[in-house]
Amino acid sequence: MASLAIESIGNVADRNWGTERAPVTGTVAGMALEPVVFLPGLLCDQALWRRQIHALADVAAPMVADLTLDDTIGAMAERTLAAAPRRFSLAGLSMGGYVALEIMRRAPERVSRLALINSSARSDTPERTLQRKIGIESLRRGKFVGITHKLLGQLVHADHTEGFVADEMRGMASRVGGDAFIRQQQAIMTRPDSLGGLEAIRVPTMIVVGDGDRITPPDHAREIHERIAGSSYHEIGSCGHMAALEHPEQVNFLLRNWLQQR
Repeated sequence: MASLAIESIGNVADRNWGTERAPVTGTVAGMALEPVVFLPGLLCDQALWRRQIHALADVAAPMVADLTLDDTIGAMAERTLAAAPRRFSLAGLSMGGYVALEIMRRAPERVSRLALINSSARSDTPERTLQRKIGIESLRRGKFVGITHKLLGQLVHADHTEGFVADEMRGMASRVGGDAFIRQQQAIMTRPDSLGGLEAIRVPTMIVVGDGDRITPPDHAREIHERIAGSSYHEIGSCGHMAALEHPEQVNFLLRNWLQQR
């Protein structure tokens, strides 16, 4: 059964995402739609990309990968490739960006363009790996509490710690759950360093980062931009680690322009 799902109008929580096969081609008013595979971040589901999917409905056939089932970045990449169309545009945020770079390593011929949002090509640091292991052990001894106020403050800009963005983050985390969170953390802390492979990327590539991103800061984004020939770099103001949620209109604008690149 496919691990990709197409977003449609309605409440994400009301749909059984991850079990429906998404269309790989289509037309709107006679115009061909570009297949776009969206890759969510840690503790995120299809709702992360809802506003992009709706805004790009006239130009894209969007699919969202389920990255909750595997505990390595490689397995996430293979599951995505198994369900994806023959050729597609690829957009990943945070952990989704790690998976996107792994897909570029394994099947670059299938990707027509690449967007990396709030992401990094570096492997996990020993300090962060230790923090993740401590968090996993703590979770196994207790219960999953989702997105705490402290964690939210690390993930998003101070302007977004209350209201829509905060509610969306908490809702996604609740749906993803503790077991999937552990698998994702294991995948993130064992991810390979992708810096050495960036110069081999030859498709139109867009790099987006928030000026206040504390998880994968702008210097991580700039080093990707500097190593991928012809890539574009965009830094969004008053934005943390969740640009697709924090500033959807700006991200939508950038993605639409990206989809027009050849």
